[in-house]
Amino acid sequence: MSRELFPKEKNLRSDNITAGVQRAPQRSLLNALGLTREEMSKPIIGVVSSYSEVVPGHMNLDKITEAVKLGIAEAGGTPLMFPAIAVCDGLAMGHVGMKYSLVTRDLVADSTEAMAIAHQFDGLVMIPNCDKNVPGLLMAAARVNIPTVFVSGGPMLAGHVKKEKRSLSSMFEAVGSLAAGTMTEEDVLDFENNACPTCGSCSGMYTANSMNCLTEALGMGLKGNGTIPAVYSERIKLAKHAGMAVMNLIEKNIRPRDIITEDSIINALTVDMALGCSTNSMLHLPAIAHEVGFDFDIRFANEISEKTPNLCHLAPAGYTYMEDLHEAGGVHAVMKELADHGLMRTGCMTVTGKTLRDNIQGCDIKDEEVIRPFMNPYSKTGGLAVLSGSLAPDGSVVKRSAVVDDMMVHQGRAKVFDCEEDALEAIYAGKIKRGNVVVIRYEGPKGGPGMREMLKPTSAIAGMGLGSTVALITDGRFSGASRGASIGHVSPEAAEGGPIALVKNDDLIKIDIPNHSIELLVSDEELRKRKEEWVPKKPEIDSGYLARYASMVTSGSRGAILETK
Repeated sequence: MSRELFPKEKNLRSDNITAGVQRAPQRSLLNALGLTREEMSKPIIGVVSSYSEVVPGHMNLDKITEAVKLGIAEAGGTPLMFPAIAVCDGLAMGHVGMKYSLVTRDLVADSTEAMAIAHQFDGLVMIPNCDKNVPGLLMAAARVNIPTVFVSGGPMLAGHVKKEKRSLSSMFEAVGSLAAGTMTEEDVLDFENNACPTCGSCSGMYTANSMNCLTEALGMGLKGNGTIPAVYSERIKLAKHAGMAVMNLIEKNIRPRDIITEDSIINALTVDMALGCSTNSMLHLPAIAHEVGFDFDIRFANEISEKTPNLCHLAPAGYTYMEDLHEAGGVHAVMKELADHGLMRTGCMTVTGKTLRDNIQGCDIKDEEVIRPFMNPYSKTGGLAVLSGSLAPDGSVVKRSAVVDDMMVHQGRAKVFDCEEDALEAIYAGKIKRGNVVVIRYEGPKGGPGMREMLKPTSAIAGMGLGSTVALITDGRFSGASRGASIGHVSPEAAEGGPIALVKNDDLIKIDIPNHSIELLVSDEELRKRKEEWVPKKPEIDSGYLARYASMVTSGSRGAILETK
């Protein structure tokens, strides 16, 4: 009798809340949700929606979520949505709010892990878009390890100012140009009203778009996930297909750790170099690798870069945008070009249920100026470089593809600041001169705490016409929208007593990007003396979540992962 009255087990995780007489209490709560017995008999899929009314890149995710749910239902599953948070880095930029950006990556990962395991979902569809939201959900996917597909909200269309395409980085630089007297307030207002014309993640190859493109390279996103503009109906179709795809993965029992492997992470790093992605990818790829047990050394970047040409020059490095990359063939065309020259590990499994080799067949370049052919690249080496030396013994990161030739090798006098605000004030006041090396410290994962982005200082330097003569070095990090000789993630950071804590005004610093070096030209004896006299700066925030974060976080060179002491 009991077998007829109560649902049978289906050999699914969700049996723990739907099957047998002992699960009657759980089913009573599902009844309260309005679920039918038929819906309870199907695989239950968690739809992780990052929709909010705060973040421009997320304001369309309600529509993406509904499309995903339709795709799941069409393929025979029962979708249940739950939320994930996201910080808009642009809104948080330049004030205390930026301390709360990177740290949300772990909040997103932890809360998604908790929801997925507590409710015993059979699969997940992740719907992220912005900077820390994407890697946080990738980390959660690797931890939970149930069939999972990613579909993002898509990039913003480029703005148009004075008949030229523009983006958020142009907006920040316009403020610097105003301070330099090369723009009027009316010019800045024109940028303000036209730089960001649609919903979506900001239109250049900044961090959000970098990470969404890398979901394709990792095999966790369908073709076009990184590049289909947010406002295109094609993105709604992609979301429906993502819902269908997760049901296929459940049937074939293909899980994230079958897809996110050492080989696929190396693929992602290779694509990163070809696209010219944000330096923040060198925080997020190590953190994702850590979740699957792969010890990712950021110096891998130099080895990969030396054999991977930079095929794309998207904003802020150049004058093409995400919509142009999409029309030129997108990430799959880039991967096909790399694979044709032996640089991709094409046997990797993907969320299509097929290998990368199968997925990229026929994905040819459609515009050879947006995606250069392998034999005619923008540069013969990749978009990122890791620099090491006496100033950064454990490494630092620079977006080499966004550095002008004259700054590839640079030596200058240090101008030292213990926080971003002080540096910005000095830049706007005209205290930074041609040839200087601006050093901003105590902004690392521990020292911030939270490792703020430095888009305002880099944009101010560029806007004031100093981008080809001034370098900026920090133990914090840079926005993907930053350009110029902007060197971040300096490790060990100042709060841990790294050499960056010992730099004084007018010290000589030498940067040599082609030879991957960054040196503080001060004698060992003098540095020993300074170390003995060094007193660490007290963090501005020493309570609440940021204090807990600071007590557990590792250096930027290790991806700012959290470790229990």
